[in-house]
Amino acid sequence: MKVACVGGGPAALYLSILLKRQDPSHDITVHERNPAGSTYGWGVTYWGGLLEKLRAGDPESADAISEHSVRWSDGVAHVGDRTTVHHGDEGHGIGRHRLLDILADRARSLGVRVEFESEITAAAQLPGADLIVAGDGVRSALRERHAGHFGPEVSIGRNKYIWLGTTKVFDSFTFAFVETAHGWIWCYGYRFSDEQSTCVVECSPETWTGLGLHEASEADGLALLERLFAGPLDGHRLIGRAKGDGSAQWLNFRTLTNRTWRRGNVVLLGDAAHTTHYSIGAGTTLALEDAIGLAGALRGSTDGPPDLGPALARYERERRSALLSVQSAARYSAQWYENLPRYIGLDPAQMFALLGQRHSPLLPHIPPQLYYRIDRAAEQLEPLRRMKRWLGPRVARTLHGRTGAPRG
Repeated sequence: MKVACVGGGPAALYLSILLKRQDPSHDITVHERNPAGSTYGWGVTYWGGLLEKLRAGDPESADAISEHSVRWSDGVAHVGDRTTVHHGDEGHGIGRHRLLDILADRARSLGVRVEFESEITAAAQLPGADLIVAGDGVRSALRERHAGHFGPEVSIGRNKYIWLGTTKVFDSFTFAFVETAHGWIWCYGYRFSDEQSTCVVECSPETWTGLGLHEASEADGLALLERLFAGPLDGHRLIGRAKGDGSAQWLNFRTLTNRTWRRGNVVLLGDAAHTTHYSIGAGTTLALEDAIGLAGALRGSTDGPPDLGPALARYERERRSALLSVQSAARYSAQWYENLPRYIGLDPAQMFALLGQRHSPLLPHIPPQLYYRIDRAAEQLEPLRRMKRWLGPRVARTLHGRTGAPRG
């Protein structure tokens, strides 16, 4: 097949690697509109399960990703002047630049063409392609050109957030909640190298405007945030990415779903097809799992290319099914932070425990302290653990039935 991947993110690059490994005769080009090395973002988080899947698909790139990743196992929460620690599963972090370089180098070594400053906004620009993969992000130009067919829907989160870097190297995945005269503001920090960490700052719109962040320049805003988070940052600076006018890039999270992921020989991948709230740390993982799913669906016989129609339908069906529980968890996670006053007054250990339970569909409907006591008891008694596992999916299905099944 002749394959054109539009967008040079991790998913499109990894898909090109998998397709080349399946059949070296595939003619594959990755088109990235930006110059080489100009990617946004700081670090990417993932867990051990993803690394196992990557190693099954391409051991060479998986080994390189593992070699250049940092690891942590603890979570730390600072709530005002109180601190609590949670020992959990091992997490991994890698710089987005590093990840893209690894995948691009591996793709080229297999014969994939990676073309930068190559902007594709319409399938008509790729007349010879048998398959066009729209991996061009949440604002996908290929998808928007046929929005009536794909049926994208976007819901806007309430809270404001900004994605920053810092020279503070966090030893653990760190949460810090700071009370101000205008409400609480908090950050999530995790290292992705031995020199830098990612620091995502979030707050309610009332706190954002009350602190004057809505009209502050990036420099002034960073100075304020450095003062607010001076403790967790240990005096280190924050690093932003200002717009052309010098303003900071505060955003509201956009949760994207689509009615369908395919149109003829065009198929959506990663953020072009779906997004999940950053607080569950799964965006890159889900995009790479899309690539694995699409490559598997496209695995044809040795006599010729696969029949695209059934293959793309299978990819969409399987990935939609896999995403349902993750999308539900992401919605509840975002709502937990949007309703922070409900939990912030708890003892830090209790609050951190419920922070870990923020994906639960039960939590918004049970008083937090009662939920905490039930959850602690369930950890001790096997019958309660079984009941908790049994109840969770059923309540989730009931809630989905009331509000409409998730799409995307």
